[in-house]
Order: sequence, then C-alpha cells, then structure tokens
Amino acid sequence: MGGIAATSPDLMIAHIAPSTSRIRLGAGGVMLPNHAPLQVVERYRTLEALHPGRIDLGIGRAPGTDPLTANALRSVPGEHVGALMAELLAFGKGTFPEGHPFGRIGVSPAGVPLPPLWMLGSSGGSARLAGTIGAGYAFASHFSATPAAPAIDAYREEFVASEHFPEPRVILALSVICAETTDEARNLSSSIEIHFARIRRGQTGPVPSPEEARDAGWSPDAPQGGPMAGLLVAGTPEHVRSEIESRAGAVEADEVMIMTIVHDHDARLRSYELIAEAFS
Repeated sequence: MGGIAATSPDLMIAHIAPSTSRIRLGAGGVMLPNHAPLQVVERYRTLEALHPGRIDLGIGRAPGTDPLTANALRSVPGEHVGALMAELLAFGKGTFPEGHPFGRIGVSPAGVPLPPLWMLGSSGGSARLAGTIGAGYAFASHFSATPAAPAIDAYREEFVASEHFPEPRVILALSVICAETTDEARNLSSSIEIHFARIRRGQTGPVPSPEEARDAGWSPDAPQGGPMAGLLVAGTPEHVRSEIESRAGAVEADEVMIMTIVHDHDARLRSYELIAEAFS
C-alpha cells in the first residue's frame, strides 16, 4: 500500500520500544494469511521478552492487499484464518494435541508468553472468532462503512474469558483530523478523500497534498459525498471531542484508536496535539 510508510510492524515496534518506557506498542496488524504462525509467535515473543508487558499483537484475517501482492506473499485464502489462528495459539501456548508433528517444535524464546491478542475487524467476519478465543476486538471504522455495533455485539455474545482478557475489550478505530478552524480541517481532509478515491480505483501511491486534491477536482466547498463520507471526523477540537465521544459511546467502546491521514507531517502532529488537549 503506497500510502503506508512501513509494512513491517514488528520492526517498527523494535525501533520505537527502546525510546519509550510506559506506553503500550501494538501491531495493528499482522495479516495472518501472509505469515507462518510459528514465525509470528517467535517474533512477538521476542518483543515481549525485550519489553515485557508493553506489547500487543493485532491479527487480521485477510491478506490486506491486492490479489497480485497476496500471491507474491504466498498468502493463504482468508477462509483458512481460523485454522491459522488455532495453529498460532497452539505454538504460543504449547497446546498441540498429543501426536501432532508440530508439538515437537521448540518455540523460541522459551518461557515467554505471547503478548495479548487482538483481532482486527472491518465487516464483522472476525468478531465471533475474537470472542471464542478470548481476544480483544478492534473494529476498523476508520475506513469501513459497515456499522460497528452488530460486529461488536457478536463479539461480546461469544466472548470467553482468557488470561489477558477476563472481560471483553473493544477498540473503535476512527479517522480523525483536527485543526484550529473548521475550514482548515476541511482543507486537510481533502488528502484522505482523494487518497481513498484512488485506492478504490486501484491506484496506489503517497498521500496527495491539498493542492493535488484541488487539481484532481476536489473542492472544500463541495458536499461531503466522497469515500470518507460519514466516516471521517474532521473539525475543531470541540467538534472532534463531541463526535468521538458520541461514536465511542454508541458501541460502548473501551478505547478509541485514532488514524490521522494528512499530507503534511506537521499538520498531523498538530492534529494529535489538539485532540490530546481537547480530552485533557
């Protein structure tokens, strides 16, 4: 995906973790069909050993890319994700049934638990699986127009307590752009509108600037009818806080994960600062 700077979450976590001491660092996420479960377990056990109690492992059920790239990754079709997850859990906990050939494999590092597991969802397909294995559940409302409530309800209905999650735990992911004025937030939002419109046409590449968006026919005064209509939260700090609280409250989310896609890095940082100040 051309708009993503790094496609290796484990490497990014390993880079960031030594510079931090308190925040949790999570992969959001590992698209399981693209990886061998044993490899995932060993990498995230290693991160957990190096930074105990601060790592989260988010698992996605789809390849997360186009068919050609999925083929290059030797991706396993998404319908097999249940078997892949069972294999990952068996490697992580050492619970292969007696006689299973994988039971003889030594997983390194030994004696280190697998970090807390989160299942990622954008349509509800992984909700019940997340509940049955006692994982956390993160719903991708930052790009999915599918209503979050039915999937989250299904997750809670199926939930079975686990070591890391004695109760259901829900993250609602939202696309948010915050600025001092509504006009500036609307101008910044042009980048994500054009970016997602291009993705839907199969065009990948860096996130465009507002100037590029205007050249492509986007207007700040146009009605909000683009691919992010109804998904994007954009506006002043007061508006953003109100909208985030409303959306999180509607599904009783435990946490909100914010994704801010704008062209200018300083504007992205400022957006996060304004949101933090609004909630402080």
